[in-house]
Amino acid sequence: PRAKRRAAELGVDPATIAGTGPGGSVTGEDIERAAASKPTGSGMREAIAAAMERAHREIPQYALQHSIDLEPALQWLEAHNASRSILERMLPVTLHVRAVARALAKYPDLGGQYLDGRFEPAKGIHIGLAVSLRGGGLLNPTIRDADQGSLPELWSRIRGLTERTRKGGLRSSEMSDGALTITSLGDRGVDVVHGIIFPPQVALVGFGTVAQRPWVVNDQVAVRRVVEASLAADHRVTNGHLGARFLHRVGRCLQDPQTL
Repeated sequence: PRAKRRAAELGVDPATIAGTGPGGSVTGEDIERAAASKPTGSGMREAIAAAMERAHREIPQYALQHSIDLEPALQWLEAHNASRSILERMLPVTLHVRAVARALAKYPDLGGQYLDGRFEPAKGIHIGLAVSLRGGGLLNPTIRDADQGSLPELWSRIRGLTERTRKGGLRSSEMSDGALTITSLGDRGVDVVHGIIFPPQVALVGFGTVAQRPWVVNDQVAVRRVVEASLAADHRVTNGHLGARFLHRVGRCLQDPQTL
């Protein structure tokens, strides 16, 4: 079952793989090795297209969008980074991942996989992170237990995971069991990301560009740095009411960065 699930996630045809399991059976590790060895050109794009086609065909998605005041989080981040080396300076994605992880812990129905006609909740807060490859293509490695550890530790894990993804050095454990995926195109100047769920997951969170906007604070208009967060979720598992509560929870976590 795990191999079947991973094949569906990664767009790999098990019939084309020589299995290393008992009796030549194809294992989850076989699937992951095959996916990692794919060329980053047209072959990977075909696999991505197949997964997205499946998402459009099978998943009744609903979409929500929420504006989040990032000023408290960014001021905290700037103070944290001020006395640290370049490699130690965290990027905002660290706060995004931790905030989503904390919200997911409160609303676990948004984290898991829909397989064989039923929802299977994730066994941990394992966050997938969409990573673009320099040669083209996209992979979705997993940050396991993203709700645990300090923020500097989380940033070190994110940085290492991204580097290994782009160098083709992912571990098998980093390509499995994602509960929910985060995609961010903020560094590309995109205001809003309307993502597509990575099947068999049931939700995806997107973050756009951080931009200065007029914002009401204590009944006064001020200039604040704001980000648009979006949610794509599977209507077979959750509904807009729960999804809205989840997105608001993400926002509240980012308003209080000391608790992350």
